Amino acid sequence: MAKKKHAHHGGAWKVAYADFVTAMMALFMVLWISAQDDEILIATSDFFQNPFNSPMESGYGVMSGEGKGAEDSVSAKKSPSTLMDMAFLHTLASELYRMLKVEESSDQKPIDIEVTSDGLRITVYNRGDRRIFEQGTTRFTDWGDLIVQNMSWIMDRHDMRVRIDSFTYEGVVPTTDDYSPWELTTDRANIVRRALIHYALNPKKIDRVTGFGPSKPMPGHDLKDPENDRIEFSLVVN
Repeated sequence: MAKKKHAHHGGAWKVAYADFVTAMMALFMVLWISAQDDEILIATSDFFQNPFNSPMESGYGVMSGEGKGAEDSVSAKKSPSTLMDMAFLHTLASELYRMLKVEESSDQKPIDIEVTSDGLRITVYNRGDRRIFEQGTTRFTDWGDLIVQNMSWIMDRHDMRVRIDSFTYEGVVPTTDDYSPWELTTDRANIVRRALIHYALNPKKIDRVTGFGPSKPMPGHDLKDPENDRIEFSLVVN
């Protein structure tokens, strides 16, 4: 009597095993990411929420084609740590806008945040119904106090050096006699410094506190333009 042959299962078990290994690798990656610093967690989260908004510059890793050597093409690339910093800075800027409930796309927003090559530049305007100071004084408005509180928390939480610059416009009228725009901007910068320290900021993180009077208007603005009345914070990544 002929023996009945057993059916062969082929390589089906290999597919199941490969799925198992892939799942385990994904689990290990999630556990590893979860154990990283806040900056990496924020940058990773931002990447998956906006995968097409790459922090890389256009031309990353591509030679210019103008005969430059390999050394130039390598220097044109950003290191992984730099790319992570840029992603983190963009995320931090968006988070600060959300905290202050400011629309990023607004033309007349009371605060403007710019990602620079070494950190963030945050300009707080002293204008309209959202002034940081009362007109011609060093007294915070409620809005100004709210900004300083949030800025203090952000600055102290992250490893950044802080620079505070105060500007105004030619023709501003301080409320105190014999008090020029130079004294006004210098005192405002120091008032901001003291408030930041009062709320949370480690004073060792502050690099510079400067009052520029009306000497440095914004690009495209006249010296007498009230739009020049502002505080600029520079947050420089260590």
